[in-house]
Amino acid sequence: MVALAERSCTPCQGGVSPLKPSECASYLAEVPDWELRDEGRIVARRFRFPDYRTALAFANAVSVLAEEIWHHPELLLGWGFCEVSLTTRKIRGLHESDFVMAARIDALASGPIDSAWLPPLPPPKNTKRKAG
Repeated sequence: MVALAERSCTPCQGGVSPLKPSECASYLAEVPDWELRDEGRIVARRFRFPDYRTALAFANAVSVLAEEIWHHPELLLGWGFCEVSLTTRKIRGLHESDFVMAARIDALASGPIDSAWLPPLPPPKNTKRKAG
């Protein structure tokens, strides 16, 4: 059996039924930190980070992956976290590709998240006031 992260993420063209929650069990076994939401129409995970910039770097890395694969999750970004939600809109539910993408996002999270995914910081503001 090929691991989820190594499978092709084929765009769903519609015309197929979404996975039932019971059919998601084998996929969830491979991405155990993810959970079903919205009556099994969404699979989601909250990733934790030490600060906002690392969470932002992760969100940017996920965005690049999404563009490469053409499977776009919803991202919720906050201080120290990035929540990722996947669904296949064409079928209003989950498809194998959602779980393939979840596994690839897990692989991203297990590697180093560095500043290459971030824009440069602006220069520090001068906090001293000029005498006038």
